[in-house]
Amino acid sequence: MPLPAPDQLELIARGAVDIFKRDELAARLASGRPLRVKAGFDPTAPDLHLGHTVLLNKMRQFQDLGHRVIFLIGDFTGMIGDPTGKNVTRKPLTRDEIVANAATYAEQVFKVLDRDRTEVRFNSEWFDAMTAADMVRLAGQHTVARMLERDDFAKRYAAQQPIALHEFLYPLVQGYDSVALEADVELGGTDQTFNLLMGRGLQEHFGQPPQIVLTMPLLEGLDGVQKMSKSLGNTIGIDEPPIDMVTKALKIGDDLLWRWIELLSFDIGIDEARQLRADVDAGILNPRDVKLRLARELVARFHGASAADTAIAGWNAAVRGEGDTASLPLTDVVVPADGLRIAALLTAAGLSSSNSEANRKLKERSVRIDGEVIEDAQRVFAPGFTGVLAIGKRNFARVRLVLA
Repeated sequence: MPLPAPDQLELIARGAVDIFKRDELAARLASGRPLRVKAGFDPTAPDLHLGHTVLLNKMRQFQDLGHRVIFLIGDFTGMIGDPTGKNVTRKPLTRDEIVANAATYAEQVFKVLDRDRTEVRFNSEWFDAMTAADMVRLAGQHTVARMLERDDFAKRYAAQQPIALHEFLYPLVQGYDSVALEADVELGGTDQTFNLLMGRGLQEHFGQPPQIVLTMPLLEGLDGVQKMSKSLGNTIGIDEPPIDMVTKALKIGDDLLWRWIELLSFDIGIDEARQLRADVDAGILNPRDVKLRLARELVARFHGASAADTAIAGWNAAVRGEGDTASLPLTDVVVPADGLRIAALLTAAGLSSSNSEANRKLKERSVRIDGEVIEDAQRVFAPGFTGVLAIGKRNFARVRLVLA
């Protein structure tokens, strides 16, 4: 039996920044018909990380509520290049790049979306059929002054940085996608608000009910400050090894944990999340245990339940000394015939940025090998050694030393 409209609205609103217009969404949900929910993606072949999945998760929620999700690949808009958040003109993609990138996208997004309940479309379907006259008429729907209301355009104009004319087409083209697809709802990040609202206006112009716009936040990365970005090194990639996903998830701050649950978890509902937080605040529950639960869910989503169990077991063995460390992946570290001292080994294994840092950790009694605290900086490890190196409770690796 379908979830009642008020309950659907509560779930849909979870984690959202804005809903334009919430009352319109409530009315359409109450109608009982499946809504057409659109989200557009330029085929830039990202190596998807958890930040990207915030939007995909919301799409999946709509699917689970019985609505029709349209995964729109902007193969036409990709040749323009979305200027959102950029202070320079983005290099357009070639058709061959777009085709290859679209295949990469599809391969990854169906780790979140239900393939059988997803309508995949390309906006070249309608734009390739447009004439130059059609595009001129579309461009006539808005003024340059209106376009300069967009924050990034306004900043570039004020700084006397160039804005190519074709960049003004991007919001219009994205907005027209909603007309072509007769979208009821369009999802996007907060940096897309201008473009999403453009769709509402164009739908009204073409005699359609204006779409509801739902914006999602940009997820903070592991540092808890900057948005998740590969260039900042604060990401968890959905294709990363399961043990790496678990290890990284356990590094997030306690405050960030609840935001991640809100935006990334399907298994922990709104009421349970409130109770978990209350238990943590009261000292009844260790936040680490909640992080482990979230980590298990995320790994299971992208790698399967068995891989998640193995990764959690490996983490427990390496950090808590509970279980067999053989479940951890084995990494070969090349060493000379006479071996390496412990500090150099920790650096070679990637657990320390330098020998001096490793020596400092030795003095702090933060270095363990197979659970044993190591203090002797002169200790040498030769080819053939296999074991778990650890610094603190978060950085560890199971290594095998091989001859150079």
